Amino acid sequence: MITDPDRTPLPRTFFDRPVLEVAPDLLGRTLVRLTDEGPIELRITEVEAYDGAGDPGSHAYRGKTARNASMFGPPGHAYVYFIYGMWFSLNLVCGQEHTASGVLLRGGEVLLGQEQVRKRRLSARNDNELAKGPARLATGLDVDRTLDGTDLCAGPDSPLSVLHGTPAPADLVMNGPRTGVGGEGADHPWRFWIDGDPTVSPFRAHTPRRRRT
Repeated sequence: MITDPDRTPLPRTFFDRPVLEVAPDLLGRTLVRLTDEGPIELRITEVEAYDGAGDPGSHAYRGKTARNASMFGPPGHAYVYFIYGMWFSLNLVCGQEHTASGVLLRGGEVLLGQEQVRKRRLSARNDNELAKGPARLATGLDVDRTLDGTDLCAGPDSPLSVLHGTPAPADLVMNGPRTGVGGEGADHPWRFWIDGDPTVSPFRAHTPRRRRT
């Protein structure tokens, strides 16, 4: 386990950069989630970058909607969406306002608040699985659409924030295609993870879904 992480909150300038710079730089940082039951802290180990209008895999590729509006907002905010009618996913908005780029948090190690995360993740076979995958991460941290648009840089009372933590060594940062992304965005090597970390989810290629009639 990484010890003595830097407790300094990341400033908005950290997020006000191109998404392909921010995404790998988030590895090893500490996500803080304040809940009614107490704080949860998570070391980020796996992410994916989505680059707005220039990225066919992005929710913002076809423009702004009520669902994705937070992606177009200022950097340093949360974008939370509902997927497959059952799961939430947490993204961190970055880049200049109106560019609609963001980083999906795909996996992490729970450093603090394990007991409350375990209560929400009863199917986890061990603590490495508590936040292994974006839906598991959001479920364990009690993330839903009420947190969409949350300012990550609003101060210590914000329900979501990111601390400096211990950035992953460059030689351990891997990248490859994003999980489950098809079409023109399938080959973008914009998934980043810490090599060998047990909380990183397995890669799954896109599987076409049958259209319901």
